[in-house]
Amino acid sequence: MLSQIKSVADVEQFAKLLIEEGSNFHPDDDFTDFVNNKTGEPTYTSEEAELRNSLMEQCFEVCENEEQDIYAVMHRVFLVETGWNKHIPLPA
Repeated sequence: MLSQIKSVADVEQFAKLLIEEGSNFHPDDDFTDFVNNKTGEPTYTSEEAELRNSLMEQCFEVCENEEQDIYAVMHRVFLVETGWNKHIPLPA
């Protein structure tokens, strides 16, 4: 897991890591609310959720500073990583 988000490339890497974890995330979601559908248990420990929430906050800051739309950046990564880009056009 990344420890800091310093660039849009880091934002993209963070999104890829979340997808690899099997997370169906949205940038506005709080990771403390994620629950495993099979077990009903929290997906992340409080420390893991806190780290991911902090990293997501950094993603927002980086994207704002770089004049990038965080939703478009993460949506593009999601579509490519899941193969959905074959069915849904990538955001501009």
